[in-house]
Amino acid sequence: MSDPAFKRTRENMMEFSGASNAGKALRDGFANTIKLMGDPYLSSRISGIMRRIISVGAGKRGEREIDVVSMRDMFKGLELNKILPFRTIFYAPYSLPTISASRNVVDWTVVDFATDQFISAPLGATHFKLVLAAGYVSNYQYNPAMRGYEPVDDTVNSLGGTAYSSYIPLGNLVGSDTVLQVDLTSLGVIPASSAIFTGIGIIFYQEINGDLYELAQANAMMIPVAG
Repeated sequence: MSDPAFKRTRENMMEFSGASNAGKALRDGFANTIKLMGDPYLSSRISGIMRRIISVGAGKRGEREIDVVSMRDMFKGLELNKILPFRTIFYAPYSLPTISASRNVVDWTVVDFATDQFISAPLGATHFKLVLAAGYVSNYQYNPAMRGYEPVDDTVNSLGGTAYSSYIPLGNLVGSDTVLQVDLTSLGVIPASSAIFTGIGIIFYQEINGDLYELAQANAMMIPVAG
């Protein structure tokens, strides 16, 4: 841990730990959906993006900042399940989610569509829900006193919210536009050092004797917008 020959190794270990901490904050912000939507390698894929952010961060090796806010677009298009991408399950036309100027309200509208034409549903599915999620991640910086990385502002870091549509039957038109909103105004003023990430997804259900059961397969979500 102090041998000069392993200085580079210690630097890499420190930044790897910082990337893991920042990545966990993103996963925690999507905690309501990530277990259902994410593939087994999602954690390492998110940490990999964080390490790329560190590689261009200010500071000396081992202590470079994690400027998530400036580099937030690196997460745009990230699929929570790389094997079953959202865009291969859901084809209906939609506008990207919008983030309010204060970055505490996210809206997503999907106009009415024919479910049999624009959804690739798994075998046995009878219904689905559309999902809108949002979560915050702070920039991270190295704290020499703690000998580790900490969020610049922990006010909203790793917090988030989720909105779900009603159960929608498969096979016909939805019947109306689907309007979802995640309202995070209760968190107060959002620090400029925190980025907000949005996720759009779909969850499938099977109706059995009048009850709806969540299916374990084909549920998908992607991050299309960050702010």
